[in-house]
Amino acid sequence: MHLMRRILCAALSALMLIPCLFSVALSDPETSPAPDIRVLLRRLNLTDQADLVLDGVYTAGSGKNVTMAFPRGAHITVTVREGQLYLSYEGMNICVGNSLRLTRNASGDETDISTAGGLRFAKDGPLYPGHLSLTIENGILRPILTLSVEDYLLGVVPYEMSDSFPVEALKAQAVCARTYALSKVDPDKDYDVVDTTNDQVFKGYNPAYTNAFEAVRATAGVVGTYQGKLAICYYGASNGGQTELVENVWSGRGAWGFYQITDDPYDLENPESLVRSARLKKDGTGLRSKFMELLVQALSAEMTRQNFLPGVENLRIDEIISAGVENTPFEAPSRYVTDLTLTVRFSGKRMMNLTAMHEDEDWLMFPTDVPEETPSPTPSPTPAPTPYISDFMPAEKEVTVTLSLFPDVADTLGLTLNTGTGNELVTIVEEEDAFVLESRRFGHGVGMSQRGAQWMAGQYGKTFTEIMAFYYPGLELMCVQAGDPALPTPPPALAASPAPPATPTPRPTLMPVTGDLPQGAYLATVHNIDDDSSLNLRAEPSQASEILMRLYKHQQLVVLETCEDPAWVKVKTDVIEGYVMVSFLQKVQ
Repeated sequence: MHLMRRILCAALSALMLIPCLFSVALSDPETSPAPDIRVLLRRLNLTDQADLVLDGVYTAGSGKNVTMAFPRGAHITVTVREGQLYLSYEGMNICVGNSLRLTRNASGDETDISTAGGLRFAKDGPLYPGHLSLTIENGILRPILTLSVEDYLLGVVPYEMSDSFPVEALKAQAVCARTYALSKVDPDKDYDVVDTTNDQVFKGYNPAYTNAFEAVRATAGVVGTYQGKLAICYYGASNGGQTELVENVWSGRGAWGFYQITDDPYDLENPESLVRSARLKKDGTGLRSKFMELLVQALSAEMTRQNFLPGVENLRIDEIISAGVENTPFEAPSRYVTDLTLTVRFSGKRMMNLTAMHEDEDWLMFPTDVPEETPSPTPSPTPAPTPYISDFMPAEKEVTVTLSLFPDVADTLGLTLNTGTGNELVTIVEEEDAFVLESRRFGHGVGMSQRGAQWMAGQYGKTFTEIMAFYYPGLELMCVQAGDPALPTPPPALAASPAPPATPTPRPTLMPVTGDLPQGAYLATVHNIDDDSSLNLRAEPSQASEILMRLYKHQQLVVLETCEDPAWVKVKTDVIEGYVMVSFLQKVQ
């Protein structure tokens, strides 16, 4: 396979004029393979136990010492007990110290990932083709998988970009993901990337994703470089119609000359690019209460000057005359704006004084025929003024106010796509009876738009090199020697006496939930996790709290109450009680 990839790299170089240059601090492109990628597997949420299926020939040991060999199909369990790791297999329990390395060995045709083998964290879960190191951190397992960059991409590309996308778009995704991963290799750390969106989502190899497999293999070794070094090819779901600069999103300086602010008609045309909108009716009706609170704040000085009472209940918007977005903090041609301006006519309520008046006003008159010696009558006391709140009264004139788009307007009008970042592109479309605010850009907007690449390849027939040139105009594509890792073979003494045939170790039986539901409670199941993952049941509603148990997919729970932090709920089964994040539950209908 090593020779095959060298031939493929040469063919790509001739076809696409991609020079075959090896960087990544390696000296000889003919003999040195690209470095392996070490992935910290945080997404699996391992606690103090891991149940593994060894779908390949593996040996176990600590450091350089190999202590046991396993046949393909072996089921093992690794558990943390009193600060040590215990390996269990076929009724045997062995203390292996505070670290364990499961090494993948040569097992036949290493060019075929389906036969080369790997690990599974569930019986029918995806394949993790590589070596696994397990250590202990805060009483739980810390897993790091080491594998070739090409095998790593098979578990990245179909999750960062849907396998249903055109193959040319998937090829561009493969080049971006390969370049990013190799740029993160750091020998001074014990891992290079994590398997979440903090780096790139990695979920192992699934043979069902054939388009992604084709894209990775077709671009084997192709990376992006700038000024002779590996670039960092950022990408996101949708840029909203315009790419963004690195320095406009993140602080710090770097060699980012291969990025430009560019209008992206492909992302804008793609109907699957995420858009959110809000209508502001010109007659002022139907405005959300939270948005009205923003208007009260913006109009407070003018309301005070005209003696209007404060508060949402004392303000009525009679007409929105004009609406616009402005204040671009970046240089042209950036279309990123931060403010919404509205010119409105409004009415408010005032505090009025009502003096009780007698229906017959003659009672205020004095008689004229009274003799001089007759004392003047004592007038009745004037009634005390009675305060009351007026009806809505129009303001003196129209007023223009400025509102902050992020987070104020975006949150109150439901325009937010990227929580906490305020990175959306907001535009206004005027209709006959309303101003429509539209929010685009799902992600940071830097580099390749996945929706844009999908549209370029699917609707315009663009190749992956054309996609890369559009989103990274200063980037140069080069080819590194991807190579296959050199896998060891089990020591003869261990290989001569293979372990007994494996007996499947089933997952723990789901806990029962019986009895009547308490008032206000409801049933839910653990749902929004992968089959090879688990959900942590914690002692308190916090991710820093003690983990009581791992809950598997489809576990039924009684949801007792929502916590002060609405992201958490208190749950129980017949066995245990604790707290989980509600986003990982599905209510039972």
